[in-house]
Amino acid sequence: MKLNNLKLTFAAVTILGMQTIAEAKGLVMGLIPAENNEEMIEKFEPMRQYLEAKTGEPVKVFTATDYAGVIEGMKKGRVDVAWFGPLSYVLAEKEANAEAFAVGVRADTGLSTYRSLFVVPEGSTVQSIADLKGKSVAFVDPASTSGGLIPTYLVKQATGQMPKEFFGEFTYAGSHDAAEMAVKNKSVDAAADNDITYEKMLAKGLISKESNRVLLYSDPLPGSPMVYRKDLPEAIKANIREAILHAHNDIKVTGYGDLAKYDPVTPADYQKIRDLVSELGLLREEMLK
Repeated sequence: MKLNNLKLTFAAVTILGMQTIAEAKGLVMGLIPAENNEEMIEKFEPMRQYLEAKTGEPVKVFTATDYAGVIEGMKKGRVDVAWFGPLSYVLAEKEANAEAFAVGVRADTGLSTYRSLFVVPEGSTVQSIADLKGKSVAFVDPASTSGGLIPTYLVKQATGQMPKEFFGEFTYAGSHDAAEMAVKNKSVDAAADNDITYEKMLAKGLISKESNRVLLYSDPLPGSPMVYRKDLPEAIKANIREAILHAHNDIKVTGYGDLAKYDPVTPADYQKIRDLVSELGLLREEMLK
């Protein structure tokens, strides 16, 4: 299958409201708003088309204003297959019977892992997390891994305090690119992000290494998985899984970041994330705000 000369406008994409999803036939693919919703939809469009062709089912896209909205969509049976971050997947596993089956392999590294990072504005004198005491800092979303869980862990590890106790002003930007722009515009003293969005924004000239200086990187994290509802019929799950895992044989696969292919994963690959949630003592209500 060839998807040449793909031109996609936001208006051309079907974004379903909750009521519409319940009435729709076929498969619904949910995308967390890690970046601008329009951009996320555009990136996944080739995979949506490919999945539709391979399964023989109409595939529509659902996005929400926050990570919790996509989890809720799957919980209510209105989202069948979804792209989540590691933490939002672990939450969806508990809340919505989600099961991880594939993860994108990055073209630049040949790995499925990625890293969380902190960035500070040009001219900042901050050299460590300790220097951010009492300052304004933006994370991405309570259910984000690289923009929520991991920076929380790094702050607790470095200071013994949770972010809302340690920082002077603590906010959520809503997406990774919004967090980067808050730093560039000097609306905050620092922000959390990941190396995928950071490198993408550098390449597009939206930020520079000077306007958004990396303060530190985390250790590698398990990649963001594609998941489906565990209670879907086995034949449908097999069709979805086979289509995603073999898509690179037919098309240039797309998704979050520049991908070479999708590899298989299992729920066990995300135990590190479950362990961090437990270690930090995070409550469901704190992550699904």
